[in-house]
Amino acid sequence: MRTVLRWLLSLVVLAGAVTAQAGSAMADQDPARDGRDILQRLLAVKGVKLVEEKPYEGYRYFVLTYTQPVDHRHPGRGTFDQRFTVLHKDTSRPTVFHTSGYGVSTSPGRSEPTRIVDGNQISLEYRYFTPSRPEPADWSKLTIWQGASDQHRLFTALKPVYGKKWLATGGSKGGMTATYYERFYPRDMDAVVAYVAPNDVVDDEDSAYDRFLADVGTAECREALHAVQREALLRRGPLSERYAELAGRTGATFTTVGSLDKAFEAVVMDLAWGFWQYADEADCADVPEAGSATDAELFAYVDEVSGWSFYTDQGLAPYTPYYYQAGTQLGSPGIAQPHLADLSRYGYQAPREFVPRSIPMRFEKHAMRDVDTWVRHHARRMMFVYGENDPWSAEPFRLGAGARDSYVLTAPGANHGANVAGLVPEESARATARIQQWAGVAPAGVQSDPAAAAPLAAYDHTLDSLDERLLQKYRGGRL
Repeated sequence: MRTVLRWLLSLVVLAGAVTAQAGSAMADQDPARDGRDILQRLLAVKGVKLVEEKPYEGYRYFVLTYTQPVDHRHPGRGTFDQRFTVLHKDTSRPTVFHTSGYGVSTSPGRSEPTRIVDGNQISLEYRYFTPSRPEPADWSKLTIWQGASDQHRLFTALKPVYGKKWLATGGSKGGMTATYYERFYPRDMDAVVAYVAPNDVVDDEDSAYDRFLADVGTAECREALHAVQREALLRRGPLSERYAELAGRTGATFTTVGSLDKAFEAVVMDLAWGFWQYADEADCADVPEAGSATDAELFAYVDEVSGWSFYTDQGLAPYTPYYYQAGTQLGSPGIAQPHLADLSRYGYQAPREFVPRSIPMRFEKHAMRDVDTWVRHHARRMMFVYGENDPWSAEPFRLGAGARDSYVLTAPGANHGANVAGLVPEESARATARIQQWAGVAPAGVQSDPAAAAPLAAYDHTLDSLDERLLQKYRGGRL
């Protein structure tokens, strides 16, 4: 770790001097000032349409759509409107290209890099998440290359408006998305900051996840979670009755997964993984004593951690694009959970079980291997941030001898919400300095002393809970 920090320090200081000169040269060539209002400039971009503007102090915030081809290889074969948002600061500032890899929030929010560089933020909804879905949907066009091409095309359209440096970012599936974008269009972005991005290179070899779950946290906490899972399956009868009552009250159905029983088991099987994904070790104190818990208490706790509604048709429908990609390119964990082997009827179910059978799926084994190989040998100005206690971090991206000015960093004790601020203080400051350097906005003091770096924008609870809100929105999903 000390070697990494020394490497990071030397690069920041060296590159700082270069960027200071380049930044000064560019200041007189800023293309942003042409006399038009920023909304006029955005709407002048062919294919951009305004949905609404929402005021926020210090920014202008727009929800817009951009016309994209369904198939970037054959752009004449239909289009769809892809939703995106703009958090506009000033065209003289850098721009962060953010995606969650899912839908887009229509409320103003900042990703961590946006606050670090005090920049603009473009947030793009991933294709096929509603309403950014062609009708009818040709699911074969939901691929990582098509998604990267969406980003490339929007970046190309907006670069004349936002002419300073661009950084791509995202967390979880968004971190994967930012990485795939860099793999296919490495000349677009000036840097990438990818958070908690899984890298499932070989889909049917998932022992890393099993080893992680066997060692994360304390033995007492792991055993307590396992006991809750076992007890829930032992009480399958009475808890299933509660589940059926809940489904009846809410109108939930189980056509996609096949039966209430399969959905019941899927929720229970998710519990240990879901706990470590979203909770902290301090939350171990809230795990109920399985043997003495009432049916109501057990049912409520499983609902809190895993969510009984998730594997209903209504819960799964918003995630169909994710499960389709997990079952065709991304891969997904197939954790063993031997402590449940004698009670499980279905095992840890694969993505195919969560996608309607009317949608054909075929897995492409080469897709993740290609990205992994590219990152190892060609990564430039890429930063991967992981959480020590996050199950998804068990299979991270790794850097090879060909990578340059790139880093893999781990936040101690952090879950799926790991970020640069959560790194050990010295590492956090140097990573912050590196991001500012990549964006061309590192202050002179930071260039001479990266350990002094801090985000350039003050913390705003409403804006800066974006990643937290997105995690909560997708809580209950596998990613």
